Amino acid sequence: MENEALLKNRLAELAMRSYSRGIWVYSEFLTLAEQDVLLKNPPETPFTLFGGLSTSERKLACFGSAELCGYEAAPPVACLKLSPVQQKFADPLTHRDFLGALMSLGLRREVMGDIEIVDNVGYLFCLESVAPFIADNLTSVRHTTMRAAPSEPPEKLSAPPPLTELVVASERLDAAVAAVFRLSRSEAQALIDAQQVFISGRLPKSAALDIPPGAVVSVRHHGRFVYEGVARETKKGKLRVLVRIYT
Repeated sequence: MENEALLKNRLAELAMRSYSRGIWVYSEFLTLAEQDVLLKNPPETPFTLFGGLSTSERKLACFGSAELCGYEAAPPVACLKLSPVQQKFADPLTHRDFLGALMSLGLRREVMGDIEIVDNVGYLFCLESVAPFIADNLTSVRHTTMRAAPSEPPEKLSAPPPLTELVVASERLDAAVAAVFRLSRSEAQALIDAQQVFISGRLPKSAALDIPPGAVVSVRHHGRFVYEGVARETKKGKLRVLVRIYT
């Protein structure tokens, strides 16, 4: 993340431009840490965050409102389908493989959002301005020949994962993170202390924080889940909670 003071100033300038001109103004893709800076220092100009999907981690800050601007927002985000030309001969492709191939094109990370993988096919959310360049120039990932084309996100990405029931001692953040990712409580605590855990784009103040139902919990290098609340209490006084785990 860039210097926090510089980031605050840059976002404030975008917000002021929106307010003074009465137009929607968009940032590039912000990391969770950068979104936390914005949410902790909100401008007077209304804004929303958008990344392509409701559960996207990297998002644009969209400064403006229908009331201020007189029209609805149209965030400049495109979805590209990155698919092997011959799937049966393709390498097993990971997020790192797709990102490495994209970065080798000379693109900045800020112009690209999340990369979701379904059945060895990548779905990239990116700025509309760079989508044609990627479509024309991304020809391979690892040793696999690829094609890139505009696409709608597949239904599998739009539909929420099934509910999973887990047993936890409490609704505390560290207890839930440990249960979902099969970590010890001390390992979960260490991730929270290292600012690797976010709740709906915000850095939690404490591992003891109870997670509100509907919150999206993202853990760097592990994944994310939506916390859906308590299903019931066990006979031993523990809680059976419901989560939706994104793989």
